[in-house]
Amino acid sequence: MSDPTPASVEAAVDEPDVPEIDLPSDAFDAVLDALADRDPGEPLRFEGFSVARAGDDHGDADGRYRLDPADGDRRTGLSERELHEALDERAPAVTDWYAFERVVGEFGPRRAFLRWLEDADGATVATRYAALAEGIERAWGELRVTATVTDRGERRYDVRHADDAGVPVDDLDSYDDPLDARDLVTLDEKGRYRPLKTAPSLAGGWVFPDLGPRDAYEAVETIYPATVANWHREREGELDVSHWRETMERQSGIYGVVKTWDRGEGHEHVNWVAEACCDDSQCLKRREWEYDDETDLDVDGGDGVFPCREPCSVVVSAARKWTRLESEQPRTYEFELTPSEKEQVEEIIDAVADGRIDEIREADTKEGANRYRARFLRAKLFDDEGNLGGVPTEPDEDDEE
Repeated sequence: MSDPTPASVEAAVDEPDVPEIDLPSDAFDAVLDALADRDPGEPLRFEGFSVARAGDDHGDADGRYRLDPADGDRRTGLSERELHEALDERAPAVTDWYAFERVVGEFGPRRAFLRWLEDADGATVATRYAALAEGIERAWGELRVTATVTDRGERRYDVRHADDAGVPVDDLDSYDDPLDARDLVTLDEKGRYRPLKTAPSLAGGWVFPDLGPRDAYEAVETIYPATVANWHREREGELDVSHWRETMERQSGIYGVVKTWDRGEGHEHVNWVAEACCDDSQCLKRREWEYDDETDLDVDGGDGVFPCREPCSVVVSAARKWTRLESEQPRTYEFELTPSEKEQVEEIIDAVADGRIDEIREADTKEGANRYRARFLRAKLFDDEGNLGGVPTEPDEDDEE
């Protein structure tokens, strides 16, 4: 998981230069509403001070307010106007409370994620506001989310592909509706459909430059569905993991065949599936599911910031295909390869499996997976029917006899 303290916050720790913040009237009205919901004398707490309505036990006049700074210099009998002036002097703390208590609201994944973006549970208001004035950047998968603050303490968010960090907004396709992200995640840069939304194949060239807190959360969850929710469950110790065996037992219909395919020694088949589908190069999630509650897989789960709680539909679909393929009886085929040709076949498989084919230049014939070298190997070893070494996949029974 990434460092919980953004670099921009760390840079502001020593001498925070807090920006000038004007207390908006709606934030002050929210304070009055919150106090009205409390009994007299019951404080509303901010960072460094608290305020309360007048209470007889404190000797305050009815309709007045009390302010209790952390240094103990209490101010009592404040009128509403005097309270407004006192809170305006402490506008960063008040707008910080207002941003999360009233604008963001709920104590769930949205609130936790937006507070995580600016390390609100670790850094002081002064430190965070100084950093927000410069812009706090956070990575979420292939996204770069930048949080800033206005002179009224309002949070604004820039959401874009990490590869487009630093690119002027005018040079990108700009959006303001978080639901537009549904179209942006459908295809990769080559126009191919992305069946797995957490695959590291998100296309760039776009930006949501000025989102409010709720819309920023909605955009991230649209691009990476359920990732924030599962990340939050994990932080709360409530992530409900469904392991391979449990998930496969739920399969039915055409996928029911997968239930029969985990009989290998040490569950090697499931290890192969995890190695093929769940590596960081294929999925940005961190696999938390194992074979079952008591049996871990040998394959590492990855380093993604958001957890994977169960085998996804892509894994199940691939496993179904491999179940059928692996049910075939092995055969022995004989054909000749030079040592270099054997190594070339291995390099071709590696390049395809790692998605490196497009990185191999046409003129670089030193690479075994180079297109011209592969074509030469095909011209030399394939017969007119496309059989490697002239050996058919399904030999005639007469030939076998």
